[in-house]
Amino acid sequence: MKTKRSGVSEQAHARFSGRYAGTKIFSALIALWVGLCLINAPAYAEEASPAFSSAAVATTAIAAPAVASAAPAAAPVPNKGDTAWMLVATILVILMSLPGLALFYGGLVRVKNMLSVLAQVFAIFCLISILWVVYGYSLAFTAGGSMNDFIGGFSKAFLAGVNTDAVVETFSKGVVIPEMLFMVFQLTFAAITVALTVGGFAERIKFSALLVFAALWFTFSYLPIAHMVWFWGGPSAYADPAGFIFGKGALDFAGGTVVHVNAAMAALMGAIVLGKRIGYGKEAMAPHSLTMTMIGASLLWVGWFGFNAGSNLEATGTAVLAMVNTVVAAAAAAFSWMLAEWLLKGKPSMLGLASGAVAGMVVVTPACGFIGPMGAIVLGLLAGVLCFWGVTGLKKLLGIDDSLDVFGVHGVGGILGALSTGVLASPSLGGTGVYDYATGKVAEYSIIGQVTSQVWGVGVTILWSGVVSFVLFKLIDRMMGLRVAEEAEREGLDTTTHGERAYSL
Repeated sequence: MKTKRSGVSEQAHARFSGRYAGTKIFSALIALWVGLCLINAPAYAEEASPAFSSAAVATTAIAAPAVASAAPAAAPVPNKGDTAWMLVATILVILMSLPGLALFYGGLVRVKNMLSVLAQVFAIFCLISILWVVYGYSLAFTAGGSMNDFIGGFSKAFLAGVNTDAVVETFSKGVVIPEMLFMVFQLTFAAITVALTVGGFAERIKFSALLVFAALWFTFSYLPIAHMVWFWGGPSAYADPAGFIFGKGALDFAGGTVVHVNAAMAALMGAIVLGKRIGYGKEAMAPHSLTMTMIGASLLWVGWFGFNAGSNLEATGTAVLAMVNTVVAAAAAAFSWMLAEWLLKGKPSMLGLASGAVAGMVVVTPACGFIGPMGAIVLGLLAGVLCFWGVTGLKKLLGIDDSLDVFGVHGVGGILGALSTGVLASPSLGGTGVYDYATGKVAEYSIIGQVTSQVWGVGVTILWSGVVSFVLFKLIDRMMGLRVAEEAEREGLDTTTHGERAYSL
């Protein structure tokens, strides 16, 4: 559960001598996880899970009488309005991936690789959807025993116990939504996070290697970070053990660290390990369709309302606040990026406007339910300028070929947003502060203390995702190779990998 609102070579190919190496590794991975789930599920099933089995509100736990002779209290029932809103929010986040992100990324690559990017995003969404219901939801949102600081358990592997009657508590004590709805809402976050990584190494990665990386990175980076940031006991069991970063007091309303910083580090490591595209810096690699990119950015903006406002888990005023902040932060960032580009390059570009809007949505993601609209505008203005520098000056400074500027936008924007949340959430600056469940009111706020907590969240995410991503890329490269052959890269991945073309004109 998320934090209180109130406030994922040719030579190697020859070594394996077969195009089926990736398939074999992936099959072995699935078999291993199925085995682990079957072995561990019975043991964890007997534990009392502090999040979504007992503390975060299994119906029977809440209905349990305090005194044996007392009449049982009525179990909380999901509000139809909250349920309807969360269904819509889930659909909106799916729209962000398919087709939003796919079109946004697809328009940015060269025409010979358009279809390959569409296929990569589509396939990743399908893969992560399956892995999420098999073991991902359980590892992210159940208690992990002695490992609970970093990862959950297998008590809900294969969605054990997650049926149409099960409910989970929101951020209001005694208010619940169907657990299956919460589960599928979180599925969409996992899927788009893994898909975001594609932008760092687009136009040169093997499709088979990408799928293996997606499965492994989802397992060893996304799930631990999601558990560390968002797992807690819920309003009715707020004192129960929580994830490591949550326990440090870090605020992350909708995924600044879990989604954006996490994915950005994977993209950065991928760009480093795979190396630059052939001809990078020497040949023109302009986007082939800014029309597609603009459509994709617009779909992302619409879908982001489900992403941010939906993270409130209820149809309340805080959801409205998150929606308003998502509008104004994106608008401010688009405008400030455009002005910066206009000043430095002489012309305001459509690509700059679209990129700025995305940067604004990224930067406000961790803060959207904690800060006021004026704070969101300030955050957006800063994000437009800093992320513009991220894709120009910082990119040159690092000397990398981050194909679609994932780190420059999602990394820089995510870090800025996460750290700034600690400042702008202060009630003295128009923020909501942080609700204290023990006292039943907003706690006394310390900007220095909260920024310190935010540094913990950002630092752990950068370190964890960076190390995991680098190791996984190196292992996969040794086992099956990461890059397509030079000839295939020059011809384009649409035809050499998929045997199709994006356009037949």
